[in-house]
Amino acid sequence: MTNRTIYLITGGQRSGKSTKAEELALSLSPTPVYMATAHIWDDEFRERVARHQARRGPNWTNIEEELYPSHHDVSGKVVLIDCCTLWATNLFFRDSKGDELPDVDKTLAELKEEFDRFTSQDATFIFVTNEIGLGGVSANAVQRRFTDLMGWFNQYVAQKADEVIMMVAGLPIQIK
Repeated sequence: MTNRTIYLITGGQRSGKSTKAEELALSLSPTPVYMATAHIWDDEFRERVARHQARRGPNWTNIEEELYPSHHDVSGKVVLIDCCTLWATNLFFRDSKGDELPDVDKTLAELKEEFDRFTSQDATFIFVTNEIGLGGVSANAVQRRFTDLMGWFNQYVAQKADEVIMMVAGLPIQIK
């Protein structure tokens, strides 16, 4: 018998996903873990990360992990992973070479395997992701491939999740 629970919080950009995930984590534990998957690539993004960190208090344990969350033992913890989209971005573009398009199938397989390794621990997992497929079809081939990747990965995580919440304009909608 495992004590594993998986939540998925999805929605568009600035829909309130991270705030909802943080509230949920704090309702489940006074000392949750925050696993940041972001690669900081410019000053604007660095400021965005700083705002997120300022919003959380000192009771959070912060882990920076861009590629392999399973390398961290979070057994018995409540861990918020923010976010699947940045994690997937890191893996998708990791092996990019020039004009060659990233391999969706390879990245999706790696994401699924790493997700399964990570969530095999007895812990409570709160995954945040972006619902990027709600917009129009991009004219850019790389963007189309990444949208496909995220759609399929979000479906995979949602199937494994015990609860799925979609955020719209700061309001939670229970999906599963």
